[in-house]
Amino acid sequence: MVSGTAPIEPDGGCAEGAEAQAERCLTIICDALRELGARPEDVVRTRMYIVDAADAEAVGRAHRRALGDARPAATMVVVAGLLDPRWRVEIEAEAALRQPG
Repeated sequence: MVSGTAPIEPDGGCAEGAEAQAERCLTIICDALRELGARPEDVVRTRMYIVDAADAEAVGRAHRRALGDARPAATMVVVAGLLDPRWRVEIEAEAALRQPG
């Protein structure tokens, strides 16, 4: 499980738009999964927390691009706010590694 993934750039900055922020969250998630030997296709569940319902479509587009054909069970919830007021989205993901054989 990769939890509480925020759209923080390596320099501590943060993109402004929800789609770019979602892309950053998903890049962090996919990089963490690869470090563990998993792939984006192994993601079975995601939770996306957004601060504005109007961002749902943009966040969904980023989700589809990053996870491709994985089609995990996905939940998107509108929340009152996130830890940093610049953040428009935060994403969690769960992956299941398939055993060979």
